[in-house]
Amino acid sequence: MKHWLCALAFGIAAAAQLGAAEVVVYSSVDDVFARPIAERFQKQTGIEVKLVPDTEETKSTGLVNRLIAEKKRPQCDVFWSGDPVRAGILKSKGVSAAYESPAAAGLPPQFSDPEHHFTSFSTRARVIIYNTNLVAAGEVPRSVRDLANPKWKGRACMANPLFGTTSMQAAAWFETMGDEAARAFFAALTANDVRILSSNGEVKRRVAAGDFAFGLTDTDDAIGAMAEGKPVNFVLPDQDGAGTLLVPNAAVLIAGAPHPDTARKFIDYLLSAETERALAQSEATQIPLRAGVPGPSKLPPLAEIKALPVDYAKLVTRLEALQAGFLKEWASQRK
Repeated sequence: MKHWLCALAFGIAAAAQLGAAEVVVYSSVDDVFARPIAERFQKQTGIEVKLVPDTEETKSTGLVNRLIAEKKRPQCDVFWSGDPVRAGILKSKGVSAAYESPAAAGLPPQFSDPEHHFTSFSTRARVIIYNTNLVAAGEVPRSVRDLANPKWKGRACMANPLFGTTSMQAAAWFETMGDEAARAFFAALTANDVRILSSNGEVKRRVAAGDFAFGLTDTDDAIGAMAEGKPVNFVLPDQDGAGTLLVPNAAVLIAGAPHPDTARKFIDYLLSAETERALAQSEATQIPLRAGVPGPSKLPPLAEIKALPVDYAKLVTRLEALQAGFLKEWASQRK
């Protein structure tokens, strides 16, 4: 009996140890980009990564709502957000916990939460993707305001501004233009018959197919279409004006995480130069925030991009108000 009890105790301890050697990661980053990073971490550390992806149409929003719903009984350890605004929303709802990672050294602080509730790394950019068969070289749209140019009436598209990076873009327009000018801009989009599609991925596909001359999407979508041999190219918009909106990743430690120690180790790995290098050189084609890490060949380094000057923390308040009011009404009228 004594030996049996010892064996049982050992088994329970071993099971507990095995249970601790895991980390649950919710990720709004495309699974094809996030999973290789998770697998590399798992191989190096022996910590099992349980990766939970989001859907394309509700990118970020679906997982954020799930994390808020699970606040009292967290099931997730780390949220790997495709943008810092959703990470800021989690902070405002008391879902995240502060963690100052030693791996954040070398990352520019302006993209991250000063209280360390999220830390940003590797960025995408919002771009204009255009069909090279439909847009002449001398007529390429170079500003987001070209969406409202009557010359392109009915020939431009964008994703639903209630979701994903387009919602962040909308919040940035209100923050930088001011409420009155931003509302006027959205009215101009309506008047110019800008088509609202389900996702950035659909924008890429429809522009590549020639259904639209151009649209707004992210760098990974545009470069991915080019890699597939589609008749498209892209520009970083407003480089001679207000600047291009950058959309960095954000790593978030969940308050009350079931596996806090492995969560911190995974965040440290996400913030490493190794991860930024991998995201730059893979099909994710993301721009490293850390100086000295080689970036993707089709994009300039961070230092050479004129970024739209936004306070990501302020975009949180903007976006929450817009999604519950103006954007919800505007999007419903466009269906």
